[in-house]
Amino acid sequence: MEFIKPRAKPSNKTELFLSDRTLAVIKYYAEYTNYSEDEVVDLFLQKILEDPDFLEWIHGKRRNTKMLKQLFPKSNIDEVDNDQTEKVSE
Repeated sequence: MEFIKPRAKPSNKTELFLSDRTLAVIKYYAEYTNYSEDEVVDLFLQKILEDPDFLEWIHGKRRNTKMLKQLFPKSNIDEVDNDQTEKVSE
């Protein structure tokens, strides 16, 4: 697993309901890394985009342009589509 590195980015507040154990893990990991709890959750959830089965599912969806723009905002959609398809097929 690759561990998180600091990164400044805009965020939107959302309400999540998590178990007490998960909240404790987030709290103590944030304390350990000197990041906010929001940053820890955001950085770990970004790792979902490395799941080859999830990427395959995304690319298998029809009309996935909006989804790709949301998940990969700084990339050219055609490049993301080709790059991720190559990673999935490896």
